[in-house]
Amino acid sequence: MSMERIIFHIDVNNAFLSWTALDLLRKGYQYDIRESYAAIGGDEKSRRGIVLAKSPKAKKCGVTTGETLYIARKKCPAIRFYPPNYEWYQYNSKALFQLLSHYSPDIEVASIDECYLDYGKVKNLYGDEYEFAKKIQKEIFDTLGFTVNIGIANSKLCAKMASDFSKPNKIHTLYNWEIKEKLFPLPVDDLFGIGKQTSAKLHRLNIHTISDLAHANPVELSKYFKNSATKMIEWANGIDDSEVISEETERKGISNTTTLPKDMSRTEEIFPILQAISENVSTSLRKKEKYASVIAVIFKDKFFKSYTHQRKLENPTCSTSVIFEVSKELFLEGWKREPIRLIGIRLDQLTDHVTYQSSLFEDFEEKKEQETLDFVVDEIKKKFGDQAIGKASLTGNQIKRKFD
Repeated sequence: MSMERIIFHIDVNNAFLSWTALDLLRKGYQYDIRESYAAIGGDEKSRRGIVLAKSPKAKKCGVTTGETLYIARKKCPAIRFYPPNYEWYQYNSKALFQLLSHYSPDIEVASIDECYLDYGKVKNLYGDEYEFAKKIQKEIFDTLGFTVNIGIANSKLCAKMASDFSKPNKIHTLYNWEIKEKLFPLPVDDLFGIGKQTSAKLHRLNIHTISDLAHANPVELSKYFKNSATKMIEWANGIDDSEVISEETERKGISNTTTLPKDMSRTEEIFPILQAISENVSTSLRKKEKYASVIAVIFKDKFFKSYTHQRKLENPTCSTSVIFEVSKELFLEGWKREPIRLIGIRLDQLTDHVTYQSSLFEDFEEKKEQETLDFVVDEIKKKFGDQAIGKASLTGNQIKRKFD
């Protein structure tokens, strides 16, 4: 009998505000800023900075995350701004993940204030998942002083959606049998992975609810969203087979991430960096004489929210160009057009050999030639250094001429 898949999504309620409030209280502050008109942001005097988090009272005044402090002040004259303290946030984040790791090693950190936990693997140790979620919630509050929302589901996507249903300090379920009742009626804008531009496009196509998207015609939708159409319909149906990838799992794969020199929001800037990362991870893969079956793209936006999109390949690969092309597609599927500050690629489920499955859309001779070309490039770089050759500007013919 196969083990039941049960995933938790654990999300700190209003993390930056809660953690700042705790910091101020331990320093002798007389009141809890969570109960006042408060926001976390930059320096108002120099007119710099945006709202990173706001209190419920400030939210009622119309203050939104991401807007300038100047606009927030116009909406809410009584508001008080507090500077972010990232060292303190990291301390609380680490404390949370350490507490959870006492119960399971299968934890995927999604961002500074949220993670996934694969509960199915430890259910026989701790029993009913809802009761365990209540126990964890209480332990986090009693020992760390802040509240969390917990979503429980049979997939990461549904667990994430469930944890957002209503806040704070709540536990929600979204099992497969609850999708029709709880997920379908929601606006399509609420579906995880659907950005503002995509949802606007969907509304123009008369797709307003998640149910509308779940029942959309994939052929029709692909005219507007190309390869992303099928994936979006799967998400709307709650279908997501991505695994919880813990640090331990990650070490078995190959990954490379880079913090960008500035927040970037144009693909012309982002794609060259993604290509450089593709070259790095694929070179490491070929050095190990391995092929990757899963490609994942990781990126963080300017609000420190982390996104991971992955794909299981029909045929494992070690090709730079395949890894780059799949990474671009994955990035575009998950990107909400917010400026990003970090991007990376992870290769998982590594194998020693590759057995090609036939596909109408792949030319295996060309694929094999491309892999050979990659190995040649690796050899040249090994002999003459990384600067000796630029993959993007060198074609197969040029390499052949180099060796003729």
